[in-house]
Amino acid sequence: MTSTRRRAPRRKPLAALRTRVNYRKARFKPFDLQGKVQTDLTWHNISYDPATGRGMMLVRFAPGAASLPHEHLDYEEFVMLEGDLVDCDGTRYRAGDCVSLAPGSRHASVSRRGCVVAAFLRGGLRTLSAHETLNP
Repeated sequence: MTSTRRRAPRRKPLAALRTRVNYRKARFKPFDLQGKVQTDLTWHNISYDPATGRGMMLVRFAPGAASLPHEHLDYEEFVMLEGDLVDCDGTRYRAGDCVSLAPGSRHASVSRRGCVVAAFLRGGLRTLSAHETLNP
């Protein structure tokens, strides 16, 4: 007679499942997630998967840098770590702000003095064409 007892799955140690990044020491590369490489907008991938559009990343805006107009297919949430960022409707985000943008949000942002953002995407984004409008 064979035993029906199952062995518990072997679990990986927590250290093997953890990613830890200090945003001040992270290696940023030119932002290339919208089809155009932007050298004044850089990013560091923490867990973002381009195939699913989900995950976390750090984004650094150089002084005067702007994101391309885009639409979020699901939630985008971000925490302002440093600096300030102005959205297309004039809303200003400052260090310490936590922001949630609902699916369908269309926007572009600019940072006059530069900033660093921890961004969490849950479904990717779509670059808008020249004839598409932003949310007012």
